[in-house]
Amino acid sequence: MSGPHLSDKALAVFAFAAFHQLESGQKVSKVTRRDGAGHKADDEAVAELQGRGLITLDGDFIAFTPDAERMLGEAIDGMRRAMAG
Repeated sequence: MSGPHLSDKALAVFAFAAFHQLESGQKVSKVTRRDGAGHKADDEAVAELQGRGLITLDGDFIAFTPDAERMLGEAIDGMRRAMAG
C-alpha cells in the first residue's frame, strides 16, 4: 500500500481485529461495527478504510478486503517480532 499512513483511529480497527485473531487463534476477516457493550468503530475510521479500499460494510460488520487481511497478518507478525525480546 502506498500513500499516507492510516490514522490511529483506522489502526484501532485493525487492532480490534488483531485482538480477536490472537485470542481465538482463528483468522479474522470481519469484525462487528458495534459490540453491544458500548464500543464501536469510529465513523471517520470506517470512512477512511472504505476510501482506501481496505474494507466493505456487510450489515453490522466491517469486512476486510484481501489486502487488509494481508496487512492484518503482517501487523500481527510485526507485533510478535517486537515482543520476542
